Amino acid sequence: MMTLRKSEDRGYADHGWLKSHHSFSFAGYYDAAHMGFGNLRVINEDQIAAGKGFGTHGHKDMEIISYVLSGELAHRDSMGNVKGIPPGDVQRMSAGTGVQHSEFNHAPGQMTHFLQIWIEPNVTGIAPSYEQKSFTEQEKRGQLRLVASNDGFDNSVTVHADAKVYAGLLDGDEKADLRLAPGRKTYVHLVRGELQVNGQAMHQGDAAMIESESRLELQAGRNAEVLVFDLAA
Repeated sequence: MMTLRKSEDRGYADHGWLKSHHSFSFAGYYDAAHMGFGNLRVINEDQIAAGKGFGTHGHKDMEIISYVLSGELAHRDSMGNVKGIPPGDVQRMSAGTGVQHSEFNHAPGQMTHFLQIWIEPNVTGIAPSYEQKSFTEQEKRGQLRLVASNDGFDNSVTVHADAKVYAGLLDGDEKADLRLAPGRKTYVHLVRGELQVNGQAMHQGDAAMIESESRLELQAGRNAEVLVFDLAA
C-alpha cells in the first residue's frame, strides 16, 4: 500500500527570516494524522535568510540529520564542533543525554536551503555525538546511495536508530530500485524535480508512505533528487 501526500498539504510557517514546510506536526503546526511515520518524526524543509539562523537551543534523545540543498549551514554545539555544512554533506547529531547547538546562514546575500530530519533513537541516555560526511553527485547518480544507517555500512553516517536513509539523483532513463523487507515502513521524500515512484507521479516536496510492499521502483525522473527512509514499524 502506498499513500501519496502532496507538497502543498504540508504545514507551513513564515517567520520572515525563516520559511519552513513541515511534513509532520511540529511547533505551531499540528495534524493528528501526521505525527510521524514509523520512527521518522520530523522532516522540515527550511529556508534561512542571509545572516539569520537558529540561536542556541537544546535537544535530548533524538537522532538529527541535516541535508543541505543550497547555501551553507553553519553549525556550533556544546561538544565543541564548529562546522560548515555544504550541499552534498550529511550531518548527524545524536542528542543523547543532551546537547546545545545553533545553526546559522552566515553567507551574505544567499539563502540556505536544507532539510532538518529527526529520527527517534532505539537507545536513550547515550553520550551526545557528531558526525559529518560528504557524498558526491556521482555516488548518487542513477542509484540510491546509503547515507545513514544504524551500523555505518558503506561509509554512511551512523544513526542510533532502527533506520536507513538513501539519497538518489535520477534524470531521464535513469532508474533505481530497492527491495523492501517485510514488516518495515518506507518513506519517500522528493527533494526536488519530478519522479515516478512505483508508477505514481510525484513532484518536488511530495512524499510517499509505503507499507506491505516488496519493492520500491524509481524512474522517469526529471532533475529529481530523492531521499528514501527504511524505517521501523
